[in-house]
Amino acid sequence: MAGTRAAIRYAKAVLSLATEQNVADAVNNDMKLITSAISENEDLGQVLKSSVIKSEIKTNILTQIFPNINGVSSSLFEVLVSNKRINILEDVAAKYTVLFDAQIGKEHATVTTAVPMTDDLEVKILSKIKMLTNKAVELNNIVDESILGGFILRVGDKQYNASIADKLNKLRREFTLN
Repeated sequence: MAGTRAAIRYAKAVLSLATEQNVADAVNNDMKLITSAISENEDLGQVLKSSVIKSEIKTNILTQIFPNINGVSSSLFEVLVSNKRINILEDVAAKYTVLFDAQIGKEHATVTTAVPMTDDLEVKILSKIKMLTNKAVELNNIVDESILGGFILRVGDKQYNASIADKLNKLRREFTLN
């Protein structure tokens, strides 16, 4: 919990600095790259969390892995290392992306379907969501065969369940009550 609060504070500070220097979008791309690199490479995560490996070595590893990142992003490495918080780098990067999306008014939506969505269906869903939220939306599709058909749409903290499984459960409850 304390690590999460610290990650949010660092992410807010980096976003503020990046916005001030008009490089928030470039830093966001760096943060996405950092998040995916650490989550996909278990060894890198272990190195960053290790208390045995010296801070200078961690900094060198990060600068070699990410040689072309923005100066604001690379200064984050130095700040986290000097404060002995480099182990929360992945969390800071992920929080930055969330804060950046909120700042530019971008919403994340998740659609769960029984089969993968077609491009036509994705375009229709995106246009419908845009009408409802008046924000730019990034759509993520999750395939879950247990919903049998239909879809479950989640935008922010709202959820619309139009799945066959949900309708069958409602019918079952209705019959058991009567």
